[in-house]
Amino acid sequence: MSKWPPIRSRLMMLFELLILVILCPSPAEAHLNSSGLGPVYDGLLHFLLSPEDLLPVLALALLGGQRGAEYGRRALFVLPVAWFVGGLIGMTSKTGSSTALTCVSFLLLGGLLAANARISLRVTTVLALMVGLLHGYLNGAGMGEPATASLALLGLVFAVFVLVAIAAAFVVQLQAQWARIAVRVVGSWIAASGLLMLGWAARKG
Repeated sequence: MSKWPPIRSRLMMLFELLILVILCPSPAEAHLNSSGLGPVYDGLLHFLLSPEDLLPVLALALLGGQRGAEYGRRALFVLPVAWFVGGLIGMTSKTGSSTALTCVSFLLLGGLLAANARISLRVTTVLALMVGLLHGYLNGAGMGEPATASLALLGLVFAVFVLVAIAAAFVVQLQAQWARIAVRVVGSWIAASGLLMLGWAARKG
């Protein structure tokens, strides 16, 4: 009977995956790239290959898990629903680019995670709602035709749900102090990424 790898090994695997995502970003496109498997898979793949969406979701999931199971569950259900609603709203708009707001989500969520901020359940709900609406809107505005985009949005929201469920549950069961500190280090990396993005945007501007 196979056993799960120790917590230290699983945490290192998570960090390695995070570093891989950061070091291998995909080109930014105005519309979805086709995976050849249909719009639902296109949306799922788009999320997994978009660090500007993936990292804030990961930060919020880790933050929820950091605070406890109830917080993780709140993020799990509020964030995907808000993302879907924001995406539907974004489909009616022709503007879908806001580097400054994306940087703010990196800085805010990464900073709260790094600080191990003792936020309330209500604040967690508001954060999940705001992040979902913002990033959902930005995604929906760049997905193209509404008929195809709606299915792609479903795939994307499913990916958000799965990532939050896995990441939050992973952090909730961490007991070792070094592991909890390592999660905070991930938050500092995400916040630092937001600073770099903001500086790059200011330089280009």
